[in-house]
Formats: sequence, structure tokens, C-alpha cells
Amino acid sequence: MRKIICLISVVLSTVGLAQTPVNAYATPEAKQVLAYIASLGDNILSGQHSYNEEPEKFYKLAYEITGNYPAVWGTDFYWNGQKDPGERIVKNAIQKHEEGALVTLMWHVGRPTDKPPYSWSESVQNEFSDENWEQVLTPNTALHLRWLKQVDHVASYLIKLEEAGVPVLWRPYHEMNGVWFWWGNKPEAYKKLWKMLYNRLTEYHQLNNLIWVWNANAPRDIPFDEAFAYEDFYPGAEYVDILATDVYHYDYEQRDYEALLKLAAGKPIALGEVGELPKPNILQKQPKWSWFMVWSNWLETANTVNRVKEIYNYSETITKDEIKK
Repeated sequence: MRKIICLISVVLSTVGLAQTPVNAYATPEAKQVLAYIASLGDNILSGQHSYNEEPEKFYKLAYEITGNYPAVWGTDFYWNGQKDPGERIVKNAIQKHEEGALVTLMWHVGRPTDKPPYSWSESVQNEFSDENWEQVLTPNTALHLRWLKQVDHVASYLIKLEEAGVPVLWRPYHEMNGVWFWWGNKPEAYKKLWKMLYNRLTEYHQLNNLIWVWNANAPRDIPFDEAFAYEDFYPGAEYVDILATDVYHYDYEQRDYEALLKLAAGKPIALGEVGELPKPNILQKQPKWSWFMVWSNWLETANTVNRVKEIYNYSETITKDEIKK
């Protein structure tokens, strides 16, 4: 990361601190990465998600296709088996940081009513009743204490990354404006949940290496698969550093881009997850995306080789080695 910091120092010395983190005690590394992202202008960082059990597979596939490694490496704290993936994630995140990539981490966490390991449909995507919501948001209830245990567990790994000097683009409880996750489709309750998480990690655990990425889903009106307006779920500018959205089926609607840009009010915006990559002509009309991150196997199942090369060869796309120059 040393070369990245050198580049960012140049940015800071010439244009000043473009954006300060919402956490006043953010580490110098977190401040520098956020300032760099805020300074990108019409450039866009390339990114690739990998499953935590296959941390290199799709990141390397992007290199094999394009001859360049993505600038952003991402994975997920999802606990999908008997073994806790946290230590593996920490190890791989440190490695990618040392190689010069930016690190983004997400958290497909199961319901606080359940115990790990969390199954997908029975926990992550299962119902969460109004009574459950009331209890999880109420301090000292049994369910709130179980939620605290979840948060403290993931914090134990984020602390190790802070100790290693790794700034994290942290995007928990994503796609909250959709109807498919237990934390979704409850605007007021969700905003309280986000603030509780922010306070637990920044005040109680004093985690200062996190760049807080609020990551929604592109709005849509598909019956029983809806995603609602961004602004209804936004917890407020004082709790968010970067606003992002997920686009999977080439739904790069200009009105949605404009809506997120307006809500951001000067903060950076990003494509937190994508399936089908945007074409250069889309990025010319939507130039303020700070990064895109292809979701794992969608790199090969939803995109042709030529499509991937086209976006990596786009004049405004930044790869890992270009960050380091």
C-alpha cells in the first residue's frame, strides 16, 4: 500500500482534504483512501469480489482475461460452513493490501435469532418479525444482546485489520431497500440498526480504519422482488462516507444514478456490486461512479471476454498497477 499512500499524499498536498471521514478519529490510512476516492473525478476503479473460501479465484480470473489486476478486492464475512472464515479473511485482506489493492468487506450475517453457521434461505434471507425488530433495537433485551455478540465477533477481525494498518471500505447490511434480506424493507428500523452498528464499532470498539459504505440496490418494481427508493433507507450523512448501489441485470438507469448522486450531496458514489458490466457509453453518461465490483462468478457467466476487456481498457478505468504509479 506504500505506493498508494504516496499517490494520495500528492493528491492531498495539491487539492487539500477533499472529504473527511464521518468518524473524526479515522486512521491516517482511512483518511487517505477516502480522500483519494473523492479525488477520482471521472475515473473509475476496477473491482472484483471473491467468495471467502476462494479468495483468489475470480480476482485472478480478471487478470487472466485483461492482463491487469483489479484495483479493488472484495470478500464477505458470510459464515457458510462449520469453520469461521474470519481468520482467513483477515489473512487475505492483509495480503491484498500489501499487494497494493484497496480492500472492501461486506457482511451477509444471519438473523440474530439464529446461531452460526448461518444458512442462506433459513437465516440470511428469512423473515424478521416486527416483534424481533423491536427487541433487537431495544438495549438489554435478549435479542439485542445476541445482536451485540454478532457485532463484537466481526469486530474482532476488523480490529486485526486496523492493527495491520489496513483501511477497509466497509459495507454491511447492504441492499437494505430490497425485500430479500432479514434487515431489508423496514426503512425506519433499518436506519436505527445502521446507527447502532456504527456506534458499536466506532465508539465501543474504537474501530477507526473503517470507511463506511452505505450500499443499496438499484430500485425496481418487480412484484415480490422490489427495491424501493434510496432516500427512504438513508441513515444520514453523519453516518456514511460513500453511497453505493448494486446493479445486476444491466439496469443502469440514468434516473437512479441521478437520484443516488443527489442523495450523496457531494460524497462519492460507487457500484458496490455488478453483474453485467457497464459499457463505456454508460460510464460516459454516469461518470461519477468511484468503482465497480463484479460479483464473483458473474465475471464469466454474465460477461463475455470482450466485454470485460472493453471496460478494463476504457480510458477512465484504473487497475491496481495504475494506482501504484
